[in-house]
Amino acid sequence: MSGNTAVKDYSVGQKVIHWLLAIFLLIDLTVAQQFGGEMAPADRLQNREGHAVVGTIIITLFMIRIILRIRNGSPAFPGSMPGWQKAAALGTHWGFYVVIAITICTGLITAFNATAPINWLGQFDLAILANTSDDQFRFVRQFHEFATKALIALLLMHVGAAFYHLIFARDGRFERMLRFWRQEST
Repeated sequence: MSGNTAVKDYSVGQKVIHWLLAIFLLIDLTVAQQFGGEMAPADRLQNREGHAVVGTIIITLFMIRIILRIRNGSPAFPGSMPGWQKAAALGTHWGFYVVIAITICTGLITAFNATAPINWLGQFDLAILANTSDDQFRFVRQFHEFATKALIALLLMHVGAAFYHLIFARDGRFERMLRFWRQEST
């Protein structure tokens, strides 16, 4: 997953998963931001259930993305790209993988330790360890919230870099990812 593999472009599958993951991450971040506000208890439970369902979709997409990245690799950076930009791109992408994994793990642990039920798809209560103390829930939740904030920061950096490539570098990298339905031939 170095960014220096022999492929010319990401596969169509990689691009589709990229955009689906982006959409579902934005949906989930929006849903999660509502937790901080005032909500009726029934709305909070419904919101948490929605967060769990979208989180499950994200877990699935993330695992597919990792498998495709390992199997298909990634395109090499243009030779004209400065070293610091290559390092920033690699750092951001690796940061995404690490932070998304931490967010998923801490989200699951938080759900398992929730003090109120989280009915996944209305069928299964994820709060299987609900008899634990509220302190354990809060302890893990602080890491989940930190990872969420780190994810938002990485998303902003990624979007900023994408627009840099579109507006200033004009190197086709933005357009290549936007055309997710096709792959440039090698």
